[in-house]
Amino acid sequence: MNIRMRSLPPGWYPGTASKAKTAIEHMLISVKSTYNNAVAGIVPHAGWEFSGKIALKVLKSLIHDIGTIVVVGGHLHRDEGVLGAYEEGYETPFGIVKADLELLQAVKESITVKEDRYADNTVEIQLPLIKYLFPDVNVLALRAAPSEISLLLGKTLAVSSEKLKKRIAVIGSTDLTHYGPNYGYLPKGTGETALKWAMEVNDRGFLDNLLAFNGEAALDHANENHSACSAGGAVTALSYAMAKGSRRGVLLDHYSSNKIYSGESFVGYAGLIYLA
Repeated sequence: MNIRMRSLPPGWYPGTASKAKTAIEHMLISVKSTYNNAVAGIVPHAGWEFSGKIALKVLKSLIHDIGTIVVVGGHLHRDEGVLGAYEEGYETPFGIVKADLELLQAVKESITVKEDRYADNTVEIQLPLIKYLFPDVNVLALRAAPSEISLLLGKTLAVSSEKLKKRIAVIGSTDLTHYGPNYGYLPKGTGETALKWAMEVNDRGFLDNLLAFNGEAALDHANENHSACSAGGAVTALSYAMAKGSRRGVLLDHYSSNKIYSGESFVGYAGLIYLA
């Protein structure tokens, strides 16, 4: 069996099943599940210490009886299209997650999906959380550029899953504004004024477009204002939700890395779901 092996060091998430289980259960203590009917969601992709709780909130809100969870990450330029993992499974501390290559093949019949040969945190960081919450679920790992291809990918996932009679959910893995000297982005200087602007203006501009079901505007905002890292993942999830008839988005949480460690450089994180 051809397996995509773990690439991130233990600082991102624990390296053993026992330590990963302990970390997840500790996070779940403060994770309340208000919803259980989300067809798609958006999660951050930092290390678990920063974004694990938000990701769990989103994952626990998904519809029941899912056969496959599609995780769509990013870190691509606008012209790089769609990448997909061709392996038969993915390594996690809890064992191998089986890949849904049947769904991948169906998607490839409609759009070009190039092989993803690169290590990438945007998808990998979610896999142990998915394996823990959904032990028997399959996963399809994709990455989408922050361009109109992400809108097409979401629609294609809806059509392909219906054709195959698969019950799936789609997760877009996207961080928000990367602000400060570490990222070379300081349009509002430093301090509390900068943090307030990054979260309440820049992050919210992107999030409000997602909540308004305006994928084109979300892409434009991210590309023009540096308001999202891997916006293609988020817009794919939105596009899939729209194709499934969702008309309600809910912002579950939104904060910055300053909540965990204060500093002049920080990143925004949000969890958002689209309800059936």
